[in-house]
Amino acid sequence: MIPDHTKANSEPDTPKVDEGWWAAIFSEENSIKPDLEKPKSKITHPPRPSSVDWDQIMYIYERDMIIDLLVKDFNRGGLLVKGGDIHGFVPLSHLVESSSSMTEEERLTFLANYVGKTLKLKVIECVPDQERVVLSERAAQAGEGCRKEIFHSLKTGSIAGGTVTNVTGFGVFVDLGGVEGLIHVSELSWGRVQDPETVLSVGQSTRVLVLSVSERTGRIALSLKRLYNNPWETLSALYNPGDEVPATVTSITRFGVFARLNECIEGLIHISSIPLQNGQKNINQMFSIGELITVRILHINVEHRRLGLGLLDE
Repeated sequence: MIPDHTKANSEPDTPKVDEGWWAAIFSEENSIKPDLEKPKSKITHPPRPSSVDWDQIMYIYERDMIIDLLVKDFNRGGLLVKGGDIHGFVPLSHLVESSSSMTEEERLTFLANYVGKTLKLKVIECVPDQERVVLSERAAQAGEGCRKEIFHSLKTGSIAGGTVTNVTGFGVFVDLGGVEGLIHVSELSWGRVQDPETVLSVGQSTRVLVLSVSERTGRIALSLKRLYNNPWETLSALYNPGDEVPATVTSITRFGVFARLNECIEGLIHISSIPLQNGQKNINQMFSIGELITVRILHINVEHRRLGLGLLDE
């Protein structure tokens, strides 16, 4: 990973990402992860947090060391590992051979096969106050001692390259050469993103803009959309009400159909302007996701980022 310390051409000043932003992320992430104290395997006594040697873990974490830990148990979110007075959690996405395309049954079988094995891991998060120790097999692939170098090389506003390691409903995780950053769903595109997997996929190489870096917390906020000019700033110059343009149907809702223009901006065709054809009971029978249609620009509100579209008269 070679950071490019030049500003992206879309935003001269990158936004500040505060702790509230990250709190929202972890709230969403925790909502899809089960309690670590509810293992799926037959082991009934997972390690107790109170037995953790926090001084030793912090020593390992700060020096970016690789350690060998035994997999004791698992749940649908990942593995419970232990070695001496060190134990913690390895998320599924941080296992080298994990795949986001696995079904629930395949995921549990995949994780169960790790029980009893020893893994080479790095501590990527250590929060004693929350009794939280997160480890990564993927990060260990980069070798020891690279973490601090990577954090020092990443600057707010710089451009870096990485590989997508996990895609979730709230965003995309990108490996930057030994540490992971997060592209929140709101930073994937200037348009509306319903499913992050339509933008990036696991294993894909991508360039990203660094929004914020915190070595203390181990958090790196990234953006994909800010690599490009904000299309809303030029939309009014490109189109006028009444213009007819091609668009792609992206979603069908109870209040209308969203369609994306070539500039990756989505507009709404309100249901009140969609006449049902003979024999059709709802708009789901008229449109399909990905369908190419021609629409008319009705109105453009740059300030509120709203684009009104209409169907062409038959």
